[in-house]
Amino acid sequence: MGEETGHRVCGRTLSEADLAAIRVEIALADPPNRAEIARRVCRRLDWRNAKGEAKLMSARVGLLRLHRSGLIELPEPTTRNNNGLPLKHGPKRWPQERAFSGSVGALSGLRLSPVAEKARSRLWNGLIDRYHYLGYSPLPGAQLRYLIESEQGLLGALGFGAAAWKVAARDRWIGWERETRERHLGRVLNNARFLVLPWIRVRNLASRVLALAARQVGEDFAERYGERPVLLETFVETPRFRGTCYRAANWQYLGCTQGRGKCDVAHRAALARKDIYVYPLSADFRRALGVEG
Repeated sequence: MGEETGHRVCGRTLSEADLAAIRVEIALADPPNRAEIARRVCRRLDWRNAKGEAKLMSARVGLLRLHRSGLIELPEPTTRNNNGLPLKHGPKRWPQERAFSGSVGALSGLRLSPVAEKARSRLWNGLIDRYHYLGYSPLPGAQLRYLIESEQGLLGALGFGAAAWKVAARDRWIGWERETRERHLGRVLNNARFLVLPWIRVRNLASRVLALAARQVGEDFAERYGERPVLLETFVETPRFRGTCYRAANWQYLGCTQGRGKCDVAHRAALARKDIYVYPLSADFRRALGVEG
């Protein structure tokens, strides 16, 4: 696996001893289903977040990846999910397309509303699936999702998920070596989705939303997961976008990706290159990310 050791899944490196322990828990699970196996594995490997809660979703995703790699054998799923099928869970009723134009100062009550209830989750998923150029896919790892709202109505959607595993320009800028990155990557959040609805034409709205997010996500993430992020990152596909709103919101440009993707073992650039932007949430973010001096 190149420079990595063990089997890396969902932010955790599993040794051969860990895999052996997982196989034991699979054999002992009662009832013998994937949910119970994930609970047992979290207990056995102490797979928890900063609040001490079992990371069941990460465990289930990681176990499925190990199963598909042939490293473990999971029982057949007891229920069918919609993975790989077209998105079916948009909102029961789509919001009215209320066109609004002008300057951001003309908006009243601009806010980022956290997505918590099921109905709002369906709305967020549906908006991203219908209007975002990347479409909907579940955000990786620990995440925060917001609806962008004002007194004038719904304006868009914003989502943060787990940081990219390796980014050469970002890691050099932080000063990360591999082991330090592995220990502290969870304190970096990736702005994976940003959508302003196509009928909203408000000057400077995007940069204002990013400024709101910079003030809000640290507290929201700490309340939900028990750990405060110290750095935000995002990747802007070029030449489709220019990153203007990130620059206007004082995000720092670090360079561009190599366009290879995490599965490019042949080192052949095949994906779109993306500009890399970061935004520190604290002055001592490098120290919080394990870099001294």
